[in-house]
Amino acid sequence: MPQTLDRDGSTPLYIQLANILREKIEGGEWAVNHKIPSENELNQTYGISRMTARQVLAQLANEGLIFRVQGKGTFVAPRKISTRSPAYKGIREQLEQMGYATSTQLLGMELGTPPSNVARTLGLPSGAQAYTVRRLRLVEDEPISLHTSYIPQALAEDLDRHDPAERQLCAILEDAYGLRMDHVVETLETTTPSAADARVLGVGRTAPLLLLTQQISTATGTPFEHSRILFRGDKIRLEFHYDL
Repeated sequence: MPQTLDRDGSTPLYIQLANILREKIEGGEWAVNHKIPSENELNQTYGISRMTARQVLAQLANEGLIFRVQGKGTFVAPRKISTRSPAYKGIREQLEQMGYATSTQLLGMELGTPPSNVARTLGLPSGAQAYTVRRLRLVEDEPISLHTSYIPQALAEDLDRHDPAERQLCAILEDAYGLRMDHVVETLETTTPSAADARVLGVGRTAPLLLLTQQISTATGTPFEHSRILFRGDKIRLEFHYDL
């Protein structure tokens, strides 16, 4: 791609410049955390206005390719990992198929009365018990997602005998209890972490997170899992594929 702007062409200058900078990032010429030229430097190099340079940098920031540090400059952002919903295939399995070294930490497995909204989702009567399973997923020893799952005790009596850090929880539920995922209702929204979740994920309290909530049922309509997955927004991108 030419490193100069075509001022006589039909493509707007800001799009041409954005393409030049994007190629430097995606082509590896500028590595992660590389400091990129400032608005003034872009103005001097390409003969554009500061407003045009600002527009280009804002576009690349919106694409997640760069990030700004107040008083220090603009830098190439770490690459995000693109995965599909766990309803399609377990996150761990997806990451390993992409060649990432993954690990899972079991933060806790407790039996008790679930929150009222979870009990309603699972169709549990008053006082019914459920397992709360909390796991931390890591890629290359860095936390990327925090999983909290609620499983009715009546459907998985001795779930605490199993280790969901060693095997995926969905595989345990299907193989040991015949609870096969057949119907999933998902909601996705942005959020910020609580103080406790921020510590576990290794992020600040204002860090952007993706919250994926799932209600999972069998083919006969029996709900057997309610899960909340917090993904680090700076590390993970969720993809959704549809056949219409």
